[in-house]
Amino acid sequence: MLAKIWKKLGIFILIVACIFNIMFKLVKRISLNTQLKESVSYIQEEYEEMQNKTK
Repeated sequence: MLAKIWKKLGIFILIVACIFNIMFKLVKRISLNTQLKESVSYIQEEYEEMQNKTK
């Protein structure tokens, strides 16, 4: 009987942890627009460095 209680408690804790993890990721998600802007700026910086090295 004690094993059933611990099993149910463990499953409940696991479910709560998974839900908390999913909600945290949704709240802290970076917008697509921000990601694209950062990617473009990184590529531009790399291109400029490559151009400076060839000169």
